[in-house]
This record gives sequence, C-alpha cells and structure tokens, in this order.
Amino acid sequence: MTTISVPQLEEARRALEAPLYADLAGDMAVSFEFFPPKTEKMEEQLWGAVRTLEPLGPRFVSVTYGAGGSTRERTHATVARIQRETSLAAAAHLTCVEATRGEIDEIAQEYWAAGVRHIVALRGDMPTTGAAFAPHVGGYENAAALVAGLKRLHPFEISVAAYPECHPDSSDAAADLDNLKRKFDNGATRAITQFFFSPEAYFRFRDQVAAAGIDAEIVPGIMPVTNFASVKRMAAMCGTDVPAWLARLFDGLEDHPDARQLIAATIAAELCRRLYAGGVRGFHFYTLNRAELAFAICHLLGVRAKVAQQVAAA
Repeated sequence: MTTISVPQLEEARRALEAPLYADLAGDMAVSFEFFPPKTEKMEEQLWGAVRTLEPLGPRFVSVTYGAGGSTRERTHATVARIQRETSLAAAAHLTCVEATRGEIDEIAQEYWAAGVRHIVALRGDMPTTGAAFAPHVGGYENAAALVAGLKRLHPFEISVAAYPECHPDSSDAAADLDNLKRKFDNGATRAITQFFFSPEAYFRFRDQVAAAGIDAEIVPGIMPVTNFASVKRMAAMCGTDVPAWLARLFDGLEDHPDARQLIAATIAAELCRRLYAGGVRGFHFYTLNRAELAFAICHLLGVRAKVAQQVAAA
C-alpha cells in the first residue's frame, strides 16, 4: 500500500482550497514528442511547434520512428537539425524492426557522431498494421536487447517504454513488469509510459513497479485528445482503456475543432494536475506536432518560458 507523504497531503489540501491551477510552482521537468514531417507544409508546422515550445526549456524532445523503420531518414534528419539549430537536447527513437543489429548499430553511431546522446529504445511495430512482432534475422529481439546493444556502443542516455495498463503482447502484468525490469537492468535511464486517461492507472502502475524492485523514473506520457476517433484507434492497438465519459465529452464536436481543442487542453491539464498532486514532477507530452495544446497545459502547470523568467529576475 502506498504511503502518502506530508508534502503530498499538503499539496492535496491546497489543491482543494485554491483554484485548481492557481500559483503552481512549475517545479517539474517536461519533454515533448514530435514526428518527422512528410511534406513541406508539415515541416513548417513541426518547426513552428519546436520554436514555440523551445522557450519552456524541456529537458529533451524526441522524434518518432515509423513502423518498420519507415521514417528512418526523416527521423535522422529531423533529430540532427534540432540538435544543430536549437538549444534543445534531441532524442531519437530507435526500434528493433526490419533491421539487423549491425544496421541498427550503424544508425546509433551516426546519431552519436551528430551529437545526439539520447535514444528512445523501443521494440517497435511491424510495418503491417496488426501483424505480430517477429525479430528480424540477425536483429535485436526486443527493447531490452537493444538497450544492452546501445550501451555497448556509447554511454547513451536511454528512455524506454512502459505500459500502465499492460502491453497487449504481454501474457500478464507480471511478465510485462519483468520485461521492463530487464530494460533497466541492461542500462535504461528512465521509462516513458504509454498514454492513459486515469491517474489511478498510473499510480497503481507506479506501486507495482516499486514492488517489482525497479527504482527508476517512470514518466507519464500525456496525450491531449483532439481527434477522439483517432485516439480510440490508437488506444485499441496499445491496450489503453478509453473511459465512457471521454466519449461523451467529445460527442457532437465533430464539426467544432476549436471546441475540441479547449476540451482536450482541459482534460489533459486536469490529468496532469492530479498526477502532480500525487507527487509526479515529470511529464512527457505527445504533441502530434501541435504546440499550442502542450504549451497551454504547461502554462497551467506553472511552467514558464525560461527567457521570460530570466528577464523578470534581472
């Protein structure tokens, strides 16, 4: 059973007595995930998002890697440019799919040469939607093996995935935790969770992780819902429970994109606020290359532009 600390009780009391987001300290680390652009217009959107979120001083930003390595070149180009042209620490997603160990090691070496020191190491999904994962001949068999391989190359900072509601390919929660523990035993730095919509799901998982002897940071992954149908499809693929109240909130908003944005920000910010009240001080936002939602949520949580803070202090 989780023991509630005195600071957490004080935070919970203050949250009840004050307006929900009033005067939060902003004492948290945030990070953001982007995906590599496919078109010139999408590239403009991505770099607009990067520049909007950069002043918040995230500890890192990550760039995804398509199923089967389908965005390998675009991911590398995006990560390298972020590392080269911004003040941000860029993290590159890397998967085990459709490549030999030698090919994956070569990609990792290229990242190191480009100044990238952080890898998000994932098993990955097969190119065919719904296809069962099969290790490539001569490839890494899973994320734990990939972590070990990366650590043999260089002292990378490595983030891995965690599943509060259990990975759909795992036989049960215990097997899923064993797999997570192997990732940390092989050198992972932290885990970032799959998105979820219930703070209780995260807190239960955090307790299970601790009980399994894992003493590492488990960062909640936050997905603002702007398109309910799309998120429902993603949730079905990764085993995330979509509560009925979420469907009711988005019902009838198909032709009201601005209203969806407002509701998405409210739901995600409330989830973060409850996690914060439970002691969480790190959040990873799945931005979908849209900056305003993540920026608004961070603002509600007390995170401010670092330049503005320095000017005010001066």
